[in-house]
Amino acid sequence: MDEYSLEEVARIVPLLAAFDAAAQESHITRAAALLGVPQSSLSRRLKTLEQTLGVPLFQQVGRGVSLTVAGRELHERTHHLVQALGDAVSVVRSNADPDSGLVRFGFPLTLGPVSIPSMLAEFHATAPRIRLHLVQAHGEALAEMVRDGRLDLAVMIPPPDDLPAKVLGRQRILLHVGRTHPLAARAQVDLADLAQESFIASPPSYHLRRLLDLWCSDTGFVPRVAFEISEFETIRVLVAHGLGVALLPAAESPQPDLVSIPLSGVRDRAIGLATGHHRPTAAVARLHDHIAAHANAFIMDLHP
Repeated sequence: MDEYSLEEVARIVPLLAAFDAAAQESHITRAAALLGVPQSSLSRRLKTLEQTLGVPLFQQVGRGVSLTVAGRELHERTHHLVQALGDAVSVVRSNADPDSGLVRFGFPLTLGPVSIPSMLAEFHATAPRIRLHLVQAHGEALAEMVRDGRLDLAVMIPPPDDLPAKVLGRQRILLHVGRTHPLAARAQVDLADLAQESFIASPPSYHLRRLLDLWCSDTGFVPRVAFEISEFETIRVLVAHGLGVALLPAAESPQPDLVSIPLSGVRDRAIGLATGHHRPTAAVARLHDHIAAHANAFIMDLHP
């Protein structure tokens, strides 16, 4: 700060949003679209910032741009400041009109066709002017987006330890087999009975896969994974075709070619509503409170 007068700082601050967008997108056209300004205007702002600082911040790479060493250092030091300023503006604006605003909300791949859409439909009926930007992804991806501010809140299974979270209920994990499978008529199955089965499972980075590996290891065997895929509905289709068995939560829509069977012991995981460490806007707080109040009707039903 000693090297710059307040006048120079005042010149730089309005340019940082343009710099941050270009640094994140690595493309001038996409950054301009993100900010809703002409590409020429964004380019002028970036050039002004470089001239003010006296160093190049970007270099051309193919059709895009990349940060120089000086640009990377500036982005590391200013990204969170720009983000905090954006959050502050959002809070002030939403507090002026708590019935409107934008909420960036995420939810997991195992909740979607029924429970979350039903909950959001009820919320929209009570707050029709609040806009929702929805993201559906696996747990670690959701957690990362909440941590860095891309999401305001997310239903996660399980909630991460490093984020504020409210436990909403528990999701029961069941054995899924095809209707003609020898275990289809069983009322309950022990994991030890599955030692010779072929499994269809999600990738190792998914929490559900880590549970499968852990539970099988505790039972005394390593699961033989014949098919590995991230899409849960595709797993169910593969199981229905008799290509293996799977440990999954109950499907939210009818699956006539599948049989779901309870497993012995406690086989479930926590469902939580995670938020970031920043102060929520009024719109975010409204959706948070709505989900917390209606979890009984929509989410806890998943653990019969």
